[in-house]
Amino acid sequence: MNSDINHPLSRLLKYSRKYRSSIYQAITCSILNKLFDLAPPVLIGAAVDVVVQKQDSIIAKLGVKDVFGQLTVLTILSVIIWGLESLFEYGYERLWRNLAQNIQHDLRLNAYSHIQDLELEYFESRSTGRLLSILNDDINQLERFLDVGANEILQVLTTVVIISGAFFFLSPSTAWMTILPIPVIIWGAIAFQKLLAPRYGDVREKVSLLNGRLANNLTGITTIKSFTTEHYEIQRVRKDSEAYLDSNQKAIALSAAFVPLIRLVILVAFTAILLFGGMEVEKGNLAVGTYSVLVFMTQRLLWPLTRLGQTLDLYQRAMASTARVMDLLDTPITIHSGDTPLALENVKGAIAFNHITFAYHQRQPVIEEFNLEIPAGATIAIVGSTGSGKSTIVKLLLRFYEIQKGSITLDGMDIRKIVLYDLRRAIGLVSQEVFLFHGSVRENIAYGNPHVSDEEIINAAKIAEAHDFIMSLPEGYDTIVGERGQKLSGGQRQRLSIARAILKNPPILILDEATSAVDNDTEAAIARSLTHITENRTTIMIAHRLSTIRHADCIYVLEKGQIVEQGKHEDLVTKGGVYSNLWRVQTGE
Repeated sequence: MNSDINHPLSRLLKYSRKYRSSIYQAITCSILNKLFDLAPPVLIGAAVDVVVQKQDSIIAKLGVKDVFGQLTVLTILSVIIWGLESLFEYGYERLWRNLAQNIQHDLRLNAYSHIQDLELEYFESRSTGRLLSILNDDINQLERFLDVGANEILQVLTTVVIISGAFFFLSPSTAWMTILPIPVIIWGAIAFQKLLAPRYGDVREKVSLLNGRLANNLTGITTIKSFTTEHYEIQRVRKDSEAYLDSNQKAIALSAAFVPLIRLVILVAFTAILLFGGMEVEKGNLAVGTYSVLVFMTQRLLWPLTRLGQTLDLYQRAMASTARVMDLLDTPITIHSGDTPLALENVKGAIAFNHITFAYHQRQPVIEEFNLEIPAGATIAIVGSTGSGKSTIVKLLLRFYEIQKGSITLDGMDIRKIVLYDLRRAIGLVSQEVFLFHGSVRENIAYGNPHVSDEEIINAAKIAEAHDFIMSLPEGYDTIVGERGQKLSGGQRQRLSIARAILKNPPILILDEATSAVDNDTEAAIARSLTHITENRTTIMIAHRLSTIRHADCIYVLEKGQIVEQGKHEDLVTKGGVYSNLWRVQTGE
C-alpha cells in the first residue's frame, strides 16, 4: 500500500489536484474520440451488408428499403461520426498539451522556489548540473509523456474494452480468438515496465552527471584554458557521455524488443479470426457484413497495441524523471521563517551572539560557546586565520545555516522569530565572491531595487567610487557586464557590489573580505567609500588586509572559533599579540 502511495504516478496525480477538472475533460475527449474512431469499420460492415443483402440488410430493417437511400443514411452517419471524431481530437490535443505545459510550468517554478528555500549545505553536497538536469530535462521528459503518452494509454484501454464487448456481442464463437492475446500483451507490458524502470532511473542519473560536468566546465573555462587541460576535460566529458550512452543503450535494447514480440502474438490472433471467421461465413453461421466488421475490428484492436512499446518507453522515462522532481520537492526545509515582522525604519542594529555553537555537517564545531556583542551603529572588524570562523559568523547572522546551540539577537529579538525576508532585507552583504548577473551595469547596481531612479543608481555608484570607471565603459551604465561580470576586472566588480549594497541602504552592513582581490588603488578607493557607507549603520568588516579596518571602533581577533583579542587598532598593535604579529607581517616591519 505504501509503495502505491510513493509511486511517481500517484505523487504526480496528488500534485496535479488543482487541474483535476481539466484532466477529466481531457480523459473524456480521449475516450469519445476513440469511440468515434472505432465507428468506421462498423459503417464499412453495414455498407457491405447493404450491397450484399439489399432489402434484407440491417439498415433496411430501420425502414429505408432502397439501396441508394440506405447508402445515403450511411453517408450522413459517416459525416457526423468523422466530424465528431475530429472535434474530440481537437479537444484532447488541446487539453492534454495545455495540461502538459501548465504542469511542467508549475513544477519548474515550485521546484526552483523550493530550491531557493533550502539551506546552503544542500548546495554544497550537490552539483549545479544535477539540479539543472532536474529543473530542465526531467520536467521536459514529463511534459513529453503528457503531450502524447497519457492519451495513447487511454485510447488503447478504450479500444480493448469497446471492441472486446462488440466481439462477444456479434460473434461469441470466434471472439475468444481475438481476445486471447490481450492478456498476454498486457502481461508483457507490465513485465517490460518492471524491467525498464531501473534502467531509466539509471539513465536519469547518468544525464545528471553529464550535465554537472558540462556546467562545471563552462563555469571554469578560464581555469581550464590557463592549465591547458582542454584535452583532459574532453576525455572526462567523453567518459560521462559514454556512460550516458551505454545506460541509454541498455534501456533501448529492452524497450525495442517489445514491439516485435507483440507483433508475433498479434499475427496469431489476426490469422485466426481471418481463417476461422471466414469458415463461419462459409457455413452460414456469420453474415458477410459482420465478418467484415470483425476483420477490421481485429486490426483496429490489436495493431494499436504495438504502440504500447513506445508509450511504455515514454511512461518509464517520465516516471523516472517524476520521481527525481518529487524527491526534490520533498526535500525538507530546515531553516524556517519566523512570524514576527521587522520594519526597516525601526531597526537600530544591536547584534548579540550568545553562547553559539555551530558545526558544518558531520564535522567538528567551527565555533563553540561563542559570545559577541555589537552595539547599534558601531563599526567592528573581525580578523583571524583561515578557518577561524569569521565567515561562519556572517552566514549564521543571515541564517544561511541554523545554529545548533545558543541564540543570535537583533535589537534584543531572537533572529529565528523574525520573518526571514525582513531579516535578510535589513542586512547588506558585500562578499569577496562577487556575483554579477548577465545584464547591464545599471541592472546589476539596481538588483533587488528595480524601481529606483537613475539618479539614485548614479549616486550609489559615486559613493562606491565606481562612477568614473563606469562612464569610461563603451556604453556607460548600459554596458553589458557578461556572465558573472567577466568583462570587468575584479576591482570593478567589487565596487559594483558595494554600490549595490549602498542602494539597498540596509541598517546593517557586512563586508566579507571586500578588498581581498583588488589592487592597492582600488583598495584605497574602497576605503574612501567606506567612510561614507558606514555612517549611521551597524557595520561588520571581515578582512585579511588590516589596513582597511584600522579605523574600526573595535577589532576582534578569532582563533579556532574563539575571540582571543579585542580592542582598537593602536591598542592591539602595541599589545604584542596575534594582531600585532599580523600587522608587522603585512607592513613588512
